[in-house]
Amino acid sequence: MKEILLIGAGGHCLSCIDVIESEKKFKIVGLIDNKNIKIKYGYRVYAENSLKKFSKKIKYAFITVGQISNSKIREKLFKKILKHGFQIPKIVSPISYVSKRANVGDGTIIMHGSIINAGAMIGKNCIINNKALIEHDAIIKDHCHISTNSTINGEVVVNKNSFIGSSAVIKQKIKIGENSFVNSNLFIDKNLKNNSKIYEK
Repeated sequence: MKEILLIGAGGHCLSCIDVIESEKKFKIVGLIDNKNIKIKYGYRVYAENSLKKFSKKIKYAFITVGQISNSKIREKLFKKILKHGFQIPKIVSPISYVSKRANVGDGTIIMHGSIINAGAMIGKNCIINNKALIEHDAIIKDHCHISTNSTINGEVVVNKNSFIGSSAVIKQKIKIGENSFVNSNLFIDKNLKNNSKIYEK
């Protein structure tokens, strides 16, 4: 298996570890985090200033920091680890479904039970969380988090840096503007402008 370094040791990291271990393509060599701990989730934790050292011997790194209020931290880390020369793979749970006619960008994780249907395009550094449904010809642009059990219907466009909450449903052909936040359990049937924050019906 190829060796990989994980960036971030919070709760989302544990979910990512489970998917990575299930996929059996990568061997996790450690976690990078500035928390004052040595071991987390059974793996050694190293300080962020260790990245340069690791880049000389480890080819792959993956961001395991979560994303809710905004994507700035994940986007910053994505640029940083590329600058250090790491490759950022896509991670796909073996108990998800990704159509051979779909496209998934580097740095994106497709978590357990998710369905990515034909013609869908998922950008870079996205989280497609457990049981999310991305329907045919939908487009999810870079640095988005599509939360658990949410439904992105056919031909929807979710523009970059956006968050779609758990069990939210986006009606077909709707466009979600950049940097938008859609709370959980909402049905969105109108286009949203950039920087929209939708908390209730």
